[in-house]
Amino acid sequence: MNDIIIEKLLTIEQEKNVRMLYACESGSRAWGFASPDSDYDVRFIYAQPADNYLSIEERKDVIELPVNEVLDISGWDIRKVLQLFLKSNPPLYEWLQSPIVYKEQGNFRSELLQLAGTYFSGRAGCHHYISMARNTFEHDLQGEQVRIKKYFYALRPVLAALWIIERKTVPPITFKELRTLINDKAWNAATDDLLVRKKVSDEKTTIAPVLLLQDWIEKMIAYCKEQASLLPAVQHNTTELNTLFRKHINAQ
Repeated sequence: MNDIIIEKLLTIEQEKNVRMLYACESGSRAWGFASPDSDYDVRFIYAQPADNYLSIEERKDVIELPVNEVLDISGWDIRKVLQLFLKSNPPLYEWLQSPIVYKEQGNFRSELLQLAGTYFSGRAGCHHYISMARNTFEHDLQGEQVRIKKYFYALRPVLAALWIIERKTVPPITFKELRTLINDKAWNAATDDLLVRKKVSDEKTTIAPVLLLQDWIEKMIAYCKEQASLLPAVQHNTTELNTLFRKHINAQ
C-alpha cells in the first residue's frame, strides 16, 4: 500500500503542477489504534508555482481524490495551511506530528513544528477536542450496543483536551502517549481490553457499553469544558508565517 500511496502522490504533483512539501497518514493508523479493515487517510501539503499566488484568479486551495473503501487522499495548499496554523487548527497540528510520513521535501514541516508551541492556542484546541468527544459520546455511545471504534473516537479527544489543560502544550498525536496521563489501573485495564479487541475486529464490531469508561468520558468532558474557559487566548501577527510562505513558494 505504501508504494501505491507514493505513486498516487507523484501523479497528483504531475497532473496538478504542484510541489508536495509534506504527506502523511492521519486518522486511526497515525493515532495507533487501527482495525484490520481501517482505511488509509493520507493528507498532504503542497505549493503551487509562485506566479499562481500573484494572479487575481480564484484558485482552489484543496486537492481531493475520489474516496474509495481503502484510500482517502486529500491535501491543502500552503497558503491555506499557514492560515489554519495561525488559527491553531488541531488536525493540522496532528498532521505535522504523524509517525507515518510518505513524502517530505525541504524543511517546511520542521519549521512549523518549531513554531507550534508558540502559536498553538490551548483554548481553541481544547474547545475543538471537547466538541469532538461530546458529539461522539452523545451520538454513538448511548445505545445498548456500541461500536468499539467509537470509544477511541471519544477517549482520544478527551485525553487531548486533558493534555492541554494539564501540560499546557500541543497534545501528541498518538493514543499511546496521550494515555500516559492516566494512572488509574481499572481505566487502563478497560482501555487495554478495548485496544486488543479493536485490533482484531472490523470497524463495525459492537459491544455492550463499558460503564467505567462511560462514566469517565462524561465526567472528563464536563471537567475539560470548565477548565478550557480559564485558558488564555493566544494571538499572533503574520510576520513569521508570511516569511515562511514566501520562502517555500519560491523554492525550486
